[in-house]
Amino acid sequence: MLNYLLRRILLMVPTLLGITIVVFVVMAAAPGGISAQSLVDGMELEPQSRQALEEYYNKLYGLDQPAPVQYLRWLNNISPIGFERLPDGSFGRFSLSKGIDLGTSFRYGRPVTEMIAERLPITLLLNLISIPLIYALAIGIGVQAARQRGGRFDVTSNIVLLGLWSVPSMLAGVLFIGFFASEQYWRWFPTGGLMRRETADQTFLPLFASATDVLIVAVCVVLVTLALISASISFSFKRRQCAGWILGALLGYAMAFNLHGDWFGVIHILLVPMMAVLVHFLAGLGNVALRIVVTGAFAVGLGLGLAQLLGVELIQGGYLLDRVWHLVLPVIALSYGGLAFLAKLTRSSLLENLAADYARTARAKGVDEESVLWRHVFRNSLLPLITVSATLLPSLLAGSVIVESIFSIDGMGKLAVEAVQTRDRELVLSVTLISGLLTLIGYLLADIAYAIVDPRVSYD
Repeated sequence: MLNYLLRRILLMVPTLLGITIVVFVVMAAAPGGISAQSLVDGMELEPQSRQALEEYYNKLYGLDQPAPVQYLRWLNNISPIGFERLPDGSFGRFSLSKGIDLGTSFRYGRPVTEMIAERLPITLLLNLISIPLIYALAIGIGVQAARQRGGRFDVTSNIVLLGLWSVPSMLAGVLFIGFFASEQYWRWFPTGGLMRRETADQTFLPLFASATDVLIVAVCVVLVTLALISASISFSFKRRQCAGWILGALLGYAMAFNLHGDWFGVIHILLVPMMAVLVHFLAGLGNVALRIVVTGAFAVGLGLGLAQLLGVELIQGGYLLDRVWHLVLPVIALSYGGLAFLAKLTRSSLLENLAADYARTARAKGVDEESVLWRHVFRNSLLPLITVSATLLPSLLAGSVIVESIFSIDGMGKLAVEAVQTRDRELVLSVTLISGLLTLIGYLLADIAYAIVDPRVSYD
């Protein structure tokens, strides 16, 4: 295994070189190319100043040299071993420990390393939230759909997942902003960004007017959560459905009233039955764990709403609550496509393994269906999910380009778009290098997880 890991790590080097070469060739072959003249176009400068600036760019970035030489200059800069780069752009002595230098951005005039250090954690935060959320929900939905093959949940989830998979993320992001962040409809979430400026001076946790308000919030959330979770476990199927109808209708009416303030109208006729059907469906879930998760999330929101109705005064939301509030819509826009795909994949993988010979043999020996599912079938059904996980990280990184642009989030995706639009060579190549490295690490982790789950796989 160690030899395999070393080989894979060493193979990352030529792979990354190939990726950056392709990107550099495309940029160099594009109409206009990249030259000092293109960098100063649009600047209202005197001829002497313009010529001096072009000479400065040529000396700093080597733009007056042939394309292969420019690429070798950049390769020398990012390599920890090579010629030291002087402040004026020329090269000094050869060094075995000169460090990595990603260069200076054409557009911003700042070191690329500093810009990536600011933007990369934001994109990683979005993906670190999205990936566990995608896998948790996809596995839960896929398992429940496979257990009730041909049933109501299976048919309904297939329709919903197919609809989610068919909606492009850029359209979903615009719709989210239009309906849930605009003044015309529900202004529940911010239109963009990751935080409000005033929260920078606030406390990390929410700050209430008094200790009594904190107690009221805690009591409301705990009591409502315990009551609804207990009901979801102990109530019969028909009682859960009836309760779902009532809660969904009340929620739909509250949403319609919050939209226009009218006691009754067309929006009430649309939202009340829509929310009633949705909550009725969720209340009828057969999987207890999935039902508890859905009920708990719904109960927390209901408890907070009840505390607000009781007059709880919130002085400030705090940094944590504000950051979570800003992340809701971007994370949903980034996650729903992968969720739909992985849930369908989980269902098909489970159905295939449930019909396998080893599962039938386990049933013939008297093993109950739950043990067959979780002890025999589930582990083998994870293999396709692990295989797909190698492509999930690159797809999320690509999707973050769209999501970050729509929601005005200053992450790697938005930085990549700005770099391409301005032909910022140093920035484009560095973003490509980082994205390619993360992608290759994702493939490597998927191979390791594959060997852990399946004992038959050996890389020795």
